[in-house]
Amino acid sequence: MSEAIHTMFSDIAPRYDKANSILSLGVHHLWRSITVKESGVKTGGHVLDCATGTGDLALAFKRVVGPTGRVLGTDFNADMLSFAPAKARGKGLDVEFEVADAMKLPYQDATFDVSSISFGIRNVDSPAVALGEMARVVKPGGRVVVLEFGQPKGIMGLTYRWYSKNVIPLIGGMVTGHRKAYEYLPTTAAAFPCREEFLELMRSTGRLVDCRYRELTGGIAFLYIGTVISK
Repeated sequence: MSEAIHTMFSDIAPRYDKANSILSLGVHHLWRSITVKESGVKTGGHVLDCATGTGDLALAFKRVVGPTGRVLGTDFNADMLSFAPAKARGKGLDVEFEVADAMKLPYQDATFDVSSISFGIRNVDSPAVALGEMARVVKPGGRVVVLEFGQPKGIMGLTYRWYSKNVIPLIGGMVTGHRKAYEYLPTTAAAFPCREEFLELMRSTGRLVDCRYRELTGGIAFLYIGTVISK
């Protein structure tokens, strides 16, 4: 992640959650719920959530794995991550948080049952390297799950592109005071590999099989799932 992008996330961190809720009309809660369900994680499972930001997906996983499970949320940006521990405590959830680079995870092989990343894979310097690292730290048969914005087609696509170009920068800028951040985020989503292209990135790691995707809300978001193979 470039220093400029790193600074951008630091700048919007204090109002990031509020902007997300407004801009997604709350549907991001549903996307996270589907992500946790599709991951296959069970009570007592161990989960690594990369690019956890303020921790929402990590908290959703913790509700499923329960007190006997472990959830570790990591992020490259300490400012974003700084809001996560208090959020977890406020909801009575015991979640660990650490600063870590998704492209060089400081964890042993086959440590977790699931690794995840939501709306962060397009911001790393090498998505394929990050996916390989996420697979490396997951046990054989476990899953890597990726939630990311997509490129909807048809009428939904036209509507969403207009919304991304006109509404997201306006509202995001008003809420956070950083319009350029909300011009950058939709632009990167529109250019990022989607559907089969992203599945090819997953397969290119040599660590993931049975890779598939699920379109969410007409293709505004995509959930990608891959199963870790034995090495």
